[in-house]
Amino acid sequence: MKLRHAFSLLASITLFVAIATFGYAEKITHSFLGVGKANKTVIVGEDGKVKWRVDLPASDGWVLPNGNVLLALYGTKGFPNGGVVEIDRKTKKFLFQYKGGQREVSTVVPLDGDRFLVAELGPEPRAVIINRKGEILEITPLACQKKNAHMQTRMLRVLPNGNYIAPHLLDFAVKEYEPKTGKVLKSFPTDDRGRGKRDWPFTAIRLKNGNTLIGCTNGNRIIEIDGKGKIVWSVTNEDIGENSSTMPAASSACPTVIPWSPATTPRATA
Repeated sequence: MKLRHAFSLLASITLFVAIATFGYAEKITHSFLGVGKANKTVIVGEDGKVKWRVDLPASDGWVLPNGNVLLALYGTKGFPNGGVVEIDRKTKKFLFQYKGGQREVSTVVPLDGDRFLVAELGPEPRAVIINRKGEILEITPLACQKKNAHMQTRMLRVLPNGNYIAPHLLDFAVKEYEPKTGKVLKSFPTDDRGRGKRDWPFTAIRLKNGNTLIGCTNGNRIIEIDGKGKIVWSVTNEDIGENSSTMPAASSACPTVIPWSPATTPRATA
């Protein structure tokens, strides 16, 4: 999958940055896409001001190379079971839309060949690949609990090897799937501190070294695990010494880092 200059950021998160550079003086700024229910969908510029807004609640989103915005929608009047839309930034018109077939849509990922990976939640949780006609091309069942559709999975992604990686919140596990068969190839638990801590996995990023970075939402913790599921690094509010993280749903690995201090802690808010 070759998608350049595309990015996504879930609203209401705190972004942890781990960097090891000394004498770094230049200020780092980024624009970002923020999605959620409270503030709907916004693009925030490098100056921290809202540059674009659309009144649609979303759980996942991307700014595409052509400038359009791709969203996985929560349920609305037009999309009662959630859905996927591509929006023209200038006109805010829908260029493509797909209505979810179960209770909720939590994920959308743009793929090559005008295809999209979508996570549908409900009685039969699944990952589907659709085309721009809304036709389902492939189906991969997801092995997770079925009592709470909203908490089945978030931010499902495609790995470099073509497999899917899915955080399953109430299962306290991140699972790697073989798309063609739905076979679970690996399962990484996140309840090492006990389920009372609510370390619900929300985001799972496969790093270049083969480890996986996981944002654990209600547990206010981010962990890095190796290929065997061993935790090799973690950070919590207690480690930092302040409540800088409230439900870290999304996490991302940055290539550069500055030494941490309360004055330089990067945050993303919405």
